[in-house]
Amino acid sequence: MPLVRNPLPRARWLRAAVLVAASTGLVAAALPAPAPLGIGDPLFPHLGNPGYDVLAYDLDLTYPGVNTKPLAAVTRIDARVTADLERLNLDFTHGTVSAVTVDDIPAAYTGRGEDLIITPAVPVDAGEQIEITVTHTSDPTGPADTGGWVRTGDGLAMANQADAAHRVFPSNDHPADKAYFTFRITAPSTLTAVANGLPAGRVDHGATTTWTYRTRHPMATELAQVSIGSSTVVHRTGPGGLPLRDVVRTADRELMEPWLRKTPGQLEWMERQVGPYPFETYGVLVADADTGFELETQTLSLFERGLFTEPGYPEWYVDSIMVHELAHQWFGDSVSPRTWSDLWLNEGHASWYEALYAEEKAGKSMEQRMKAAYAASDGWRADGGPPAAPEPPSPGHKISLFRPVVYDGSALVLYALRQEIGTEAFGRLERRWVADHRDSTATTADFTALAGEIAGRDLTAFFRDWLYAAKTPPMPGHPDWRSRPAEAVRTAAKPG
Repeated sequence: MPLVRNPLPRARWLRAAVLVAASTGLVAAALPAPAPLGIGDPLFPHLGNPGYDVLAYDLDLTYPGVNTKPLAAVTRIDARVTADLERLNLDFTHGTVSAVTVDDIPAAYTGRGEDLIITPAVPVDAGEQIEITVTHTSDPTGPADTGGWVRTGDGLAMANQADAAHRVFPSNDHPADKAYFTFRITAPSTLTAVANGLPAGRVDHGATTTWTYRTRHPMATELAQVSIGSSTVVHRTGPGGLPLRDVVRTADRELMEPWLRKTPGQLEWMERQVGPYPFETYGVLVADADTGFELETQTLSLFERGLFTEPGYPEWYVDSIMVHELAHQWFGDSVSPRTWSDLWLNEGHASWYEALYAEEKAGKSMEQRMKAAYAASDGWRADGGPPAAPEPPSPGHKISLFRPVVYDGSALVLYALRQEIGTEAFGRLERRWVADHRDSTATTADFTALAGEIAGRDLTAFFRDWLYAAKTPPMPGHPDWRSRPAEAVRTAAKPG
């Protein structure tokens, strides 16, 4: 459905014309010194920005053909203003801005920290709908562990979790503000460009080609994905006619097929657990890169090539990792965390279905995995905080947020909950959760309230202990389970 914007009121156009004719610098000078803002996320206090709600992003990226040079880019943002603003902030770093307009009128701008601070020619009022256009570059170089662009053997991909989308494009870079996306990617015609959502056009210009993709569902900035490379797009059909498309190096097309053809069956399995797949398409992006992780980018999950080619990984293990990222499409993508402290809802559920799949398909005992997690749980809590109150990531190492306590440590909470309320009630909770909050954001409090509603009793004490206590509570049904001392856990391998 196309986005219909409200025209700028005539009075504001006239005021803008007068001010543009005067000096925009005088307007900026009359305001307090610009400063970075944030929405106060407990783990990323400077991430996100107050005063507006992004409705849609339109990203226009031009790839020069080598992944060591900046891309030329234009980012257009349609937003609804929620408070009177003389300035507005976007999250952006690792690129050079050359122009900014607000409703096609030039605006003053400056950078502070990792914020792009924009002063419109005329202040914007609560309730208005505005269009912000930023002309900029997007630099794919820099430390690989900071996120954003991932340089692959044949081009680029994206890995924006948790706070790195603004290393690629100006944005309100927090999952609490989901929006629709359009991508226009111009690249040499010898390459293939793919992004989240479905194709919406392709124009050949001879030496270059422009590829367009659009999402049909709102998406968090951390889940954006663009792949540019010497790739082949492999098409097949999933449950209910769902269009599937995988993106692999052309040279790896046959090598990857035994893995790619597993996706329809994995989708059918997940739908039996929690209900219909929530998006318009799905696929696997196999990147020729060593990232150290896989990532649930919406509709097109990112995987390292090595996961599928390393002979030391057993087939059941690779299968379960594929299901982990697939499960995220429901838990984390369709239902996104309101704050990053709600991360356990993403990773705990993905780890839960990863383990359940391994049990059903490969005979790997869920109970034994959870018993091992229980033994390690006190140490994980000591190192990283309890599941729903994780400690902030290490300075300069944002990826350190993704500790064992948010994976198997959080799946352990779900195991305890199933033990507490029963398998049937737990299954109803999972289906209700993804249905009630589809295409939205939700909190830990939302989950615990729904669990209590379905169980028909107050679970406040249960969740207080399991989600927030420094020590792991006794496991329902397994009073003999014991947690090892924290020092012993620090030298042990992660269960699973």
